[in-house]
Amino acid sequence: MNVFTNQQLIQQDTEHLIHPLHHQGMHSNGLVWVRGKGAILEDADGKEYLDGLAGLWNNTAGHGQQTLVDAASQQMATLPYASGYTGSTNPKAIELAERLSEIMYPKINHFFFTSGGGESSDSNFKMARYYWKLKGKPEKTKVISRQWGYHGVTLAAMCATGISSYWPMFEPRIPGFSHIPSPYPYLYEAPEGAKSQGIAAADELEKQILKEGPDTVAMFIAEPVQGAGGVIVPQEDYFKRIREICDQYEVLLVADEVITGFGRTGKMFGLEHWGIEPDLMQFAKAITSGYFPLGGIGISDEIANVMNDSGSPWMHAYTYSSHPVGCAVALAMMDIIENEDFVGQAQTKGKHLLVKLKEALADHPHVGEVRGLGMMCGVELVKDKATKEMFDASDGIGAKVHAETVKRGMFSRVRGDCYCVAPPIVTSESTIDDIASILGDSVEAVLG
Repeated sequence: MNVFTNQQLIQQDTEHLIHPLHHQGMHSNGLVWVRGKGAILEDADGKEYLDGLAGLWNNTAGHGQQTLVDAASQQMATLPYASGYTGSTNPKAIELAERLSEIMYPKINHFFFTSGGGESSDSNFKMARYYWKLKGKPEKTKVISRQWGYHGVTLAAMCATGISSYWPMFEPRIPGFSHIPSPYPYLYEAPEGAKSQGIAAADELEKQILKEGPDTVAMFIAEPVQGAGGVIVPQEDYFKRIREICDQYEVLLVADEVITGFGRTGKMFGLEHWGIEPDLMQFAKAITSGYFPLGGIGISDEIANVMNDSGSPWMHAYTYSSHPVGCAVALAMMDIIENEDFVGQAQTKGKHLLVKLKEALADHPHVGEVRGLGMMCGVELVKDKATKEMFDASDGIGAKVHAETVKRGMFSRVRGDCYCVAPPIVTSESTIDDIASILGDSVEAVLG
């Protein structure tokens, strides 16, 4: 049996494999993961790393969950695939939809399954347009989202994503998408006389609806906590005002719960923190802990009833919608979430994570803010703490800090100069201590 080193495999990799966010130069020192256990990854050289972002926010149950492996294996042996198109279904998809209705927002009781988060965004764009056409308002087609929001990078999802670095290579963007400022408590500047920073940030939505024309806006899509944008936790009064605005102008509120769903924030779903419900929502990632590609959208009773009563088909589909193996893994994951109290774990461990990160970093002269909710945290690195002046992008501070964490045995991601931390929910408190220590040492190595 041939055993290859990490570098040998990377050399083979570059011959044929194209990666997400592909950049051959950046990949030249990439890591080849060969196994994992809990919150630990191991590369082809046998070196272990802390999985600081649970893969891509998704592996909440950690690596090596045999229950999930068995669920996939058993379903593959029984029924590896069946079409989910109208006129065809399978027991696991039926059971999963019923199970989700029990834990979801009260008015979300209908589900369409996809392969992941980007597909879920596109599905909701089409659902919103379809709904308004059935309601006799075909001009309501536009989508409003937020700066620093991430909703995927399929062509339509990319247009909703508010991280501008994803746009230039693929423009022109699809018309009908616009962005409002993020609530971003650390940086958002409310106008003088505003009731509060959160209300002012929410009122940006009303301004944009009026600019576009209320009769043309179909939906507003938002992550409860902006993840890839830098773990931006909104103000306490932000989403309640957002809900009011959506109701006032007949705009569907779509919650992107691809990262925040299934316990990550210390609630089963993110908007529960602020006591509101969406009209549509979307999920992926933690529903299978990444063990099988599966996502979906949740649809309110109102929208589903209009859809079902119309007699008009929703001409939207994916080959792998309602995939029986994905649904079987998701059902096994629901058991783990419930039996191991992922919501409670995220609350307790999330508080510990935030405390330890603040102890290690909050007093550093170039750490502007340490923030988080549940097992989602971000560390904002700044040039000047007093003025909140940012480093020049050319300085590459975030990338340098990331490189130092890799040297010290931790792998995560940065957004610019914000370092994101979201390990598996099963991560032990002692490992959380190690995460904070490694990040503290890495910031010190780069910024003194």
